[in-house]
Amino acid sequence: MVSVRFAIGVAAASCAVVVPCANAGEGGGPASPDIVRQYRQPVAKWPPIVVDEGVLAQELGELPPLAPEPGHTPVSEALGKLLFFDPRLSASGQIACASCHDPELGWADGRRFPFGHDRTPGRRNAMTLLNVGYFDRWSWDGRAESLAQQVLRAIESPIEMNADLGEIVARLNGIDGYARAFVAAFGEGGATAEGIGKALAAFARTIRSRRSRFDLFAGGDYERLSDREIEGLHLFRTRARCMNCHHGPLFSDGKFHHTGLSYYGRRFEDLGRYEVTGKPADRGKFRTPSLRDLQFTGPWMHNGLFVDFRGILNMYNNGMTRRREPRTGEPTLSPLIQPLNLVPAEIDALEAFLATLNRRPHNLRPPQLSGLALSGQSASLKVNANY
Repeated sequence: MVSVRFAIGVAAASCAVVVPCANAGEGGGPASPDIVRQYRQPVAKWPPIVVDEGVLAQELGELPPLAPEPGHTPVSEALGKLLFFDPRLSASGQIACASCHDPELGWADGRRFPFGHDRTPGRRNAMTLLNVGYFDRWSWDGRAESLAQQVLRAIESPIEMNADLGEIVARLNGIDGYARAFVAAFGEGGATAEGIGKALAAFARTIRSRRSRFDLFAGGDYERLSDREIEGLHLFRTRARCMNCHHGPLFSDGKFHHTGLSYYGRRFEDLGRYEVTGKPADRGKFRTPSLRDLQFTGPWMHNGLFVDFRGILNMYNNGMTRRREPRTGEPTLSPLIQPLNLVPAEIDALEAFLATLNRRPHNLRPPQLSGLALSGQSASLKVNANY
């Protein structure tokens, strides 16, 4: 099971059960009243999860608190918020982290590919930062081993912020408010590259999904989901095979799979995880994204090619590329991808359930950046508009 960063003892894993899926709309009809009743009760009493042999699936549920992280304090978190919206972290002074991870756009940017330095387009879709603190590998290909490393990579990347970290550190230390803020956050002699990474990571850990209708339902408010949405939940946990990769409170296993979208030998070729590990078995593999707040995080997939989520469901229903002859040397499709043979009414129900995971992220007003000042002995940082 993926080592997601949950507080110890909060989210216990459910045993994977491999059994044939009954009911759940077989033959295209709605879920039986008995199935619906089985879900209007505590999660521990829901029908068994159905996954493939060898998959250790964690039960669905609410996001637990994050485990403490060294360097994450209210002061470093507040400093990270300022840095996140500050274009002075880029070489041009025009690009901030928020340029590609806008809180009003689901903490992504709503584009197929983001624009970076000199309007250079990126290679992959900008992943949402929602719930980023729960993963243990970052980026579509998992090249970053810590959240702090991930944010520093973005600052240095020539097609993103294109900055020299040494120059950025000197720039921030030339701003009295920032220099004092770093001392308050980390007890050091001013801004450092390590401090920048820690502060941005601390702020990013605060970006998480709000409680959705599904969360309220799983928490005991059993009228929050309709019968149709419960049918979709049952399909999700059983015959639709979603729990093989999208399980646990995060609705992601955090692992890397080839789902048939490497476009091997074609225009949009991207070999994903292979670029990091160099292992042939990793060709075409990408990290499983969370399914929370899908309504606000499109376009979807690593290549941002999909603007209609119903189309994605239809592809998985068809088994992705299994119905065409693979190209010579094409990466092997994950064995977890199989034709589902769901009828349209069942896909409707599955789509209805996924909609229960949506809740618009909190509005976040960007801070003013004309200058900074510490608020006495307070653990918070405040803007000094007269700086």
